[in-house]
Amino acid sequence: MRAWTDPGQPVGPAARGRSYTPGPLPTFCRHNRFAENCPICSRKPRTQPSSPASTRREKRPGAPAKPKRSSTSRGGGTLVVKRMARAADDGFASDLVPGLRASADAARLADEIAFSAARLEELEVAPPGLLAEIAGLEDREEAAWLCFLVAWLAPTEDDDPWAGIRAARVPWATGELPTAGGVALGERTAFDPKRAEATVAAYRGWAAKAGGQVAALTGEPSWEPQRRFDRAFERLALPGLHRAARFELLLLASRLGLVEAEPWSLELRTAPADPVAVAAKRIFGIGDVVLLDRRIHELAAAAGAPVAGLDLALFNWSRQPDQRVRAGSQAEPDAGVRERLRAALRLAPAD
Repeated sequence: MRAWTDPGQPVGPAARGRSYTPGPLPTFCRHNRFAENCPICSRKPRTQPSSPASTRREKRPGAPAKPKRSSTSRGGGTLVVKRMARAADDGFASDLVPGLRASADAARLADEIAFSAARLEELEVAPPGLLAEIAGLEDREEAAWLCFLVAWLAPTEDDDPWAGIRAARVPWATGELPTAGGVALGERTAFDPKRAEATVAAYRGWAAKAGGQVAALTGEPSWEPQRRFDRAFERLALPGLHRAARFELLLLASRLGLVEAEPWSLELRTAPADPVAVAAKRIFGIGDVVLLDRRIHELAAAAGAPVAGLDLALFNWSRQPDQRVRAGSQAEPDAGVRERLRAALRLAPAD
């Protein structure tokens, strides 16, 4: 039979005459751990134990130094961070461009939008260089193919912007791969020698499913121009064809009379790190794509210019003032667009 023990009497060592001081009972926290050991509930900060000196590796004499890791992108290429030009803050403020604090930045934005608006009008009235050939071709498939090559390779900024595209050009009907290796490429090119074959193969396959390039770009005949642009831009998400190239392809096809499409949005949601997207976030002081689209439309309306013109305008604005990309254009900035935008931004008239 088990002996009865008074709960108030000590047991164990205390029962044998030793001193005994009962301590507090351990408590559990809401994370089902001892409260004093829980890294969340414990009042005492947990410190990382220092590694013993014996575990540290000593560099052997003559051993090669371990190369430091460089910042790279997920694709394995080197990540290059470019600092965007910024003028000195002079107290400038405008609800149209809440992210700008310098009159010089606002004035340069007005100049770039005026140039891009003039370029769009030039495409419809008197397209330059190779674009004039596209507008005059009776073979619409060959014309669409040239639009693709121009958007993919991009004209250069020298005396002959179209030399590299002409050198790489092959007829659409042959099914050959453009010989773009070693040719001069423009600033906004999407050409990647490692993915060139895959890009062209994907583009040809996309066109073949619809019965031709023009049919693929057109989609349903009942679509409105804005919807046609959205659907074609979405379907052109091919390997190696970035946002700027897809936008330029549809812009050229619409302005040169191949399809009735209206580039009404810059499609910034598809490429958050695109230079145009980065410039828009800085100019409008916000990163939300929906609000960016709204403010882009408000700025274009204030300038009396098409939204499509802001693609090249924002790209040029993100560069140095003397590095404007003309994309083969010979147009000069539209003075009316520039003055309307300067007035809306409360800037003095241009000299």
